[in-house]
Amino acid sequence: MNSDVSRAARLKWAEAWDQCQRHLHHLHHALAAVQAALPLTAQRLRELDDEAVQDWDQLILRLTKLQDTMGSRLFAATLEVLQEPYDDRPMIDRLNRLEKLGYLASVEEWQRLRVIRNRFAHDYPEDDALKAAHLNEAAEAGLVLARALGRFAALAVQHGQS
Repeated sequence: MNSDVSRAARLKWAEAWDQCQRHLHHLHHALAAVQAALPLTAQRLRELDDEAVQDWDQLILRLTKLQDTMGSRLFAATLEVLQEPYDDRPMIDRLNRLEKLGYLASVEEWQRLRVIRNRFAHDYPEDDALKAAHLNEAAEAGLVLARALGRFAALAVQHGQS
């Protein structure tokens, strides 16, 4: 990192990175726990025991928390340590800049991940087939989100946070 970057900016980035890593750790654990049930069907969903339901709940929780932390903290902190003046810009501008810098594979992918996340934050369908489809999407989104976070790893190395 540039030596002109403030200590406060580096600390903010490191804290966001650490928080993302904690969520990612639990997300990986949840993904491993639900792996045997994939692809989830309406029938399998109805047969889940309490422990399996908790595994799926953990996956959704950590997917949501990781994406929220990336979007609300890591992205802004990354632009700040890179000395990119995007503090007062709309989120779409920040996303476009992060894509151009190589930190996001694509803005469209990030927006698709947000749609998947929002399905669980705002509405949970009664139809078991639709629930199962959404949960399958969430499992895939967890893998995509993990890869997206990996694109920020070079900054972690520069911080001694790898």
